[in-house]
Amino acid sequence: MSPFPSSAPSTEEWRHLRVTRDDGVATVTFSRPEKLNALTFGAYADLRDLLAEISRERSVRALVLAGEGRGFCSGGDVDEIIGATLAMDTAQLLDFNRMTGQVVRALRECPFPVVAAVHGVAAGAGAVLALAADFRVADPSARFAFLFTRVGLSGGDMGAAYLLPRVVGLGHATRLLMLGDAVRAPEAERIGLISELAEEGKADERAAELARRLADGPALALAQTKALLTAELDMPLAASVELDANTQALLMHGEDYAEFHAAFTEKRAPKWQGR
Repeated sequence: MSPFPSSAPSTEEWRHLRVTRDDGVATVTFSRPEKLNALTFGAYADLRDLLAEISRERSVRALVLAGEGRGFCSGGDVDEIIGATLAMDTAQLLDFNRMTGQVVRALRECPFPVVAAVHGVAAGAGAVLALAADFRVADPSARFAFLFTRVGLSGGDMGAAYLLPRVVGLGHATRLLMLGDAVRAPEAERIGLISELAEEGKADERAAELARRLADGPALALAQTKALLTAELDMPLAASVELDANTQALLMHGEDYAEFHAAFTEKRAPKWQGR
C-alpha cells in the first residue's frame, strides 16, 4: 500500500461503521445490532475505503473487527443486498462481487495485523471477513457458517475457497463450503479456524489485549511477516527462501533491529519504532 496521499482529505466520519482509535489500535465495529450486523452495500464500501485510508496513514499498528449486540456479523442483508441484486444486470453484479473481494484483499494486504473478535453468529460474508483476519478470538457462543450454497450461490465467495483450505485444510473446507453447516466454537478451535477460545463474554476484551500487544510490538517486522505469509502461499520453496533472504537483509538495516541489540546489551525492553 503506497503511503503517498492524494489531495482528498481523510474521512472524519463513517456512516456505516463505528470506528474508534486508541494509540495505534483501530477498532471497527459492525453496528446494526437489530439486524445481527447484517452488511449493506455501504458497509462493504466503507470498510474497503477505510482500510485503504488507514493503510496509507501508517498511524494504525493493529486493527480489531468486532460486532455490536448478540453477534459478530450475519452476512449480507437479505432485503438490502440479496433482494436488490435480483434486479441488477451482469455488469452491476460483477461490480458488487468485485467490491466484496476488494474488502478481503484489503484485510489480507493491509500493513498491520487484524484481529476479529467473534461472538454469536459469523455467517456468510461475516464468516469470510473473520476468516480474512490474521487472528480470530472467539468466545464459546461463536458459530461460523459459510452459507453461500444455501442461497444457491458458490461456496467460493469473497476468496473463501482460497483462504479456508489454507486455514483448516481441504477436507474441512470442502465440508464447510459445500454444506454450509454451522461450526461452533469448540469444533472451530479443534480444526484451527479460531486462534484463541476466550472465556464467555470475553472475546472483545481478549481481542483488544492481543491488538494492544501487536500494536506495541515491532510494527515493520509484523507487517513484513504478514506480507510474506500471504505472498508465499503460492510460491515454490526456492522463491520463498529468496524472498525471505531479501526481506531479512532489508530489515537488518532497520532501526528496530539495532534497537533490539542495544536493549539486549543494556538489559532493558526494546523501544520499537516501526522503522
